[in-house]
Amino acid sequence: MLDLFTPAGQWERLALPDGDVALLRGLALPADCMARLVAEADWRQDAIRLYGRELLQPRLHAWYGEPEAVYTYSGLRNVPLPWTPLLAELRDIVEGAAAARFNSVLLNLYRDGRDSMGMHSDNEPELGPQPVIASLSLGATRTFILRHRREKGLKPVRVPLGDGDLLIMRGDTQANWAHGINKQAQAGARLNLTFRQVGR
Repeated sequence: MLDLFTPAGQWERLALPDGDVALLRGLALPADCMARLVAEADWRQDAIRLYGRELLQPRLHAWYGEPEAVYTYSGLRNVPLPWTPLLAELRDIVEGAAAARFNSVLLNLYRDGRDSMGMHSDNEPELGPQPVIASLSLGATRTFILRHRREKGLKPVRVPLGDGDLLIMRGDTQANWAHGINKQAQAGARLNLTFRQVGR
C-alpha cells in the first residue's frame, strides 16, 4: 500500500505528535461538484441533547454508503442511503488518492459562517481502533482545528481547508486528537465529505 507520508508526491504531512495527518491541496474533481451535491443530497438537521437540552445541529448532514455501514454518533443512528453516481465517483477518486477503501461517507453542509462542528474525535467502535478518515472540502475555505486530547501544553493546530483539499487522518490520530470547525464571520457555504470504513 502507498505510504502517504513519504516526501514524494504532493502530500504535506502535518507536524502532529501522536497523530498521522496529511494534506493534499486542490484535488481534481468533477465539474460543479458542490452545486450538484447540494442539490441532490437528502439533507437532515437532527436535534442532539447537550447539557440536558435538545438543540438542532448547527449544519445539515446526510449519510451514504453500503447497506451494512450503519453508524451511530452523538446518539444518532444513521442508516446509509445508497451511493449516488456522483458520490461513487468521488469515493473512487478519494480512494485512489488516499490508498484506502471506504464504504460510507458523511456529508456536512455549512450553509454560512454561523454553522460549525464542535470538537470531537471519530472514535466510535464501528470505525475500529485506528480508522482512516478522508476529509474532502468543497466551497469556502474554513479553518480546521486539531487539539490534543490530553497534552494541554500543545497548541492547537489550525489548517485552512479550501475547495478540493483532501485531509487524511489515520493511525492513532482519533485516539489522541480532537478536531472541529468554529463559527467564522462572513464565511460562504462549505461542503465537507468524510469518507470512512464502518465495520470490518
